Amino acid sequence: MYEYIKGVISHIYPGYVVIEVQGIGYKVYLANPFRLTDELKKETLVYVYQDVKQDSMQLFGFKSLQEKNLFLKLINVSGIGPKSALAILANDDHHGFVQAIEDSNFTFLTKFPGVGKKTAQQIVLDLKGKLSEFDVLEKGEATDGTAATDVSSANRAFEEAMAALLALGYSVKDVNRIKKQLKQTETTTTDGYIREALAFLMKK
Repeated sequence: MYEYIKGVISHIYPGYVVIEVQGIGYKVYLANPFRLTDELKKETLVYVYQDVKQDSMQLFGFKSLQEKNLFLKLINVSGIGPKSALAILANDDHHGFVQAIEDSNFTFLTKFPGVGKKTAQQIVLDLKGKLSEFDVLEKGEATDGTAATDVSSANRAFEEAMAALLALGYSVKDVNRIKKQLKQTETTTTDGYIREALAFLMKK
């Protein structure tokens, strides 16, 4: 029903943002809401998909139309729901994801939360050879840690990142496993921590 929403991002939470349009706040779930930190309190355009079920109605948002189209491809795979699709999109290595499908790399695919071996096989069956147009999705800008320098801000960003990972569907065990590595990185922003964490989680 909706193609996009253009409004002011009033709040950013671990799993979603609130976009205010003419006095109405729309709750929009994103793969990594903290990518929009620089847009907080500013007017921005977010592409959306409206998921309607018998007992709920939710909006899922994307920074680009191409990202939205990849999401639509994913949710058409049996066993992949909107939340699992967001967890896949949260990882910036879209090239690696597409390549894993082309190589039938089930080990890589099952590292995403909510994706077991059967679902990984279904992803390959349904999407192999059909994602070449998405192999060039732009990666978000790398975070160098210069956006925040004080310790309290870094700690807050770290905790926000942990909450965001849990919102994506990663288990407490998975998150705890990479905490030590994550604290040794140079980043001090929430978005930076999330990007680093996802990279760690995708490693063997």
